[in-house]
Amino acid sequence: MNVSNSLPVLCIVIPCYNEEAVLPITSGLFLGELADLVEEKLVSDESRILFVDDGSNDATWKLIRSLAESNVHYTGISLSRNRGHQNALLAGLMEAREFCDISISIDCDGQDDVRAMKDMVIAYHDGCDVVYGVRSSRKADSLFKRTSAEGFYKLLNKMGVEAVFNHADYRLLSKRVLEEFSHFEEVNLFLRGMVPLVGFRSSSVYYERHERIAGESHYPLKKMVALALNGITSLSTKPIRIITMLGFFISILSLIGVIWAFVVLLMGKSVAGWASMVSLVCFMGGIQMLSLGIIGEYVGKIYMETKHRPRYIISERTSTKF
Repeated sequence: MNVSNSLPVLCIVIPCYNEEAVLPITSGLFLGELADLVEEKLVSDESRILFVDDGSNDATWKLIRSLAESNVHYTGISLSRNRGHQNALLAGLMEAREFCDISISIDCDGQDDVRAMKDMVIAYHDGCDVVYGVRSSRKADSLFKRTSAEGFYKLLNKMGVEAVFNHADYRLLSKRVLEEFSHFEEVNLFLRGMVPLVGFRSSSVYYERHERIAGESHYPLKKMVALALNGITSLSTKPIRIITMLGFFISILSLIGVIWAFVVLLMGKSVAGWASMVSLVCFMGGIQMLSLGIIGEYVGKIYMETKHRPRYIISERTSTKF
């Protein structure tokens, strides 16, 4: 490992939404890990922990301001309203790129092992611009959670989304990656699929994920499904191609059916059958509605992208200087 004389400034970016129960606990964990990195001369003492309040309706922002007043290494920004995890994370990364050399994004709930940050920073010193935090196993998850989560990543890959298996949003990004990433102007964000598109040398660090320390999860199954749908339709046109292939296949079957019906008619063996007719109508109607729904999802995303609305608005900062 080759550590330069000028130590990099690290910014740990942490999106928060209604985290008043867990923030007093995990904030100390993040500060302790940062102190260890500084002591081992892996990062500069100018490094910071940046909390991003995603329009919380509890005491989260009050706690962030209190933390910033208690220690110079804490800082925070507050969004004008709830914009969702991905937008809040993007806001933090874009804020961090102004003053940091490297950023590490991590959730506030304490499930991701903060000790993996050391290996990420070491990988950066070894020349990596992107370091993904990847779960080494899902043994702690229930069968349903494990199956649905693994299916989530497999579906993304099959649909053409370049996502790292078992990686969420725990990752290190260098300053030049953040600079290039700032040119991505999508409104529909799926960061774990967008980061690989930037390129540059990357690596992975494996860690065990823990149970949530306190509070409740903000990502139930419904949100996971919505995230998968957003990721697929934002980064891949494969569903449209599947519709085209399906339409071609059904057209071939329909042509065969017409020929068969004509032959039966000529042979004088035609029999009126309402069941087969109803089945065909229902099947075709279902396929058409599904196809229109998928196409509509893409049209809706185009509609939102053309508006060029801001992806987030920062309403307050704990300080004007970092």
